[in-house]
Amino acid sequence: MAQKPSTPKGTRDFSPKEISKRNFIIQKIKHWFEVFGFQPIETPSFENYETLMGKYGEEGDRLIFKILNSGDFLSKAPDAILQTRDSQKLTPHIAEKALRYDLTVPFARYVVQHQNEIDFPFKRYQIQPVWRADRPQRGRFREFFQCDADMVGARSLWQEVECVLLYDRVFDALKLPGVTIKINHRKILAGLAQLIGAEDKLVDFTVALDKLDKIGREAVLTEMMEKGIAADTLKKLEPLFNLSGNFIEKLNKLKDLLINSEDGLAGITELLFIHDEVQKAGLKATSLELELTLARGLNYYTGAILEVSAPKGVGLGSVGGGGRYDDLTGIFGLSNVSGVGISFGLDRIYIAMEALEVFPESVKLQTQVLFVNFGDAESAYSLPTLMKLREAGISAELYPENTKPKKQLAYAGKRQIPFVVFVGGQEMNAKQFTLKNMKSGEQLSVGFEEMIAILKK
Repeated sequence: MAQKPSTPKGTRDFSPKEISKRNFIIQKIKHWFEVFGFQPIETPSFENYETLMGKYGEEGDRLIFKILNSGDFLSKAPDAILQTRDSQKLTPHIAEKALRYDLTVPFARYVVQHQNEIDFPFKRYQIQPVWRADRPQRGRFREFFQCDADMVGARSLWQEVECVLLYDRVFDALKLPGVTIKINHRKILAGLAQLIGAEDKLVDFTVALDKLDKIGREAVLTEMMEKGIAADTLKKLEPLFNLSGNFIEKLNKLKDLLINSEDGLAGITELLFIHDEVQKAGLKATSLELELTLARGLNYYTGAILEVSAPKGVGLGSVGGGGRYDDLTGIFGLSNVSGVGISFGLDRIYIAMEALEVFPESVKLQTQVLFVNFGDAESAYSLPTLMKLREAGISAELYPENTKPKKQLAYAGKRQIPFVVFVGGQEMNAKQFTLKNMKSGEQLSVGFEEMIAILKK
């Protein structure tokens, strides 16, 4: 009995219509990446095991897809490790490669490996798939595309300003309303950890704080206490949970809370600069909000942290994120190379645009005109015209078989092709074409120039 075909869990097939819409998003993102001066690179879909492992924290390492060595992969594993049946110790011996988890660590590897060929500061963009052994759910897949832009080799805060503006211009181009760019700062989080005497538990503190909007205040405080942070010191965080006002007002109140923290005050100063310069440049489609509980789980952010929230009502979390990482290339032996990076979540942006029905009508159309096939003579007459239309940028096709016109028109209807052309003996003798509007049903006898003018409208 034949096996029922299926895709691996967390992966999808894409139809022609879906690809058209995804390409529309990618083209808009790519355009603005290049307008902002970013250059494209690509890296392999898989990296050496040691390149990826240990770069994302314990949870991230668990989600990396490992690739078994070819051939008898167990033969090279030491007997002592095989006998322990410890998968963590065994994996490096039987899986020398792994699918990339994100585009940032491969980029850091690229910078170190090609440092003598790169002109710093280096601005790169990369649009490629990544893989995570995560639990699939709406908007979260095991194979998905990331669209990243990074700047390395400079510490200037103008780069963070540019990142916010880049986000804004892309979402303006996509006509996606209600997108919010949330921002926080790792130094502010460090200052809050100092406030409660949890400097040595910064990661535990930030991971718990980041869950505030998901599990609520009491559950966050409980998690912090479970990590060894004293309950009496947590009371000092009360003003944080009750902060109100606009961006500047929140920063001023936070300044009073962190008055004795050098790190905290430095973070506030940097966020104030980013906010003021962004406002001067102007946002077209998004809003910039201070989110003091924002603490993205990846451990390499050292400065500003960004997260882009989907419009309300679409049931999604973030559609992008990023931040400042001051020494990411240090993991590969190249120190003091500061960087800022942001990422667009293609799949979630697609879901949001589909839910809000903001894809342009033109994206849904592929072929603009179908020539009905009445036989070899008529098709041979039509082919030069088809090629002229294509050279003019009009998508045109000839139905491949001489079958009933009714069947060919039904095909055009299912494909949502807006126009069909009839070429029979009468049209060939008159050097004319019969052009039918599939939506209105109107038919016109036209010459080539008139036909092309109608199709270009």
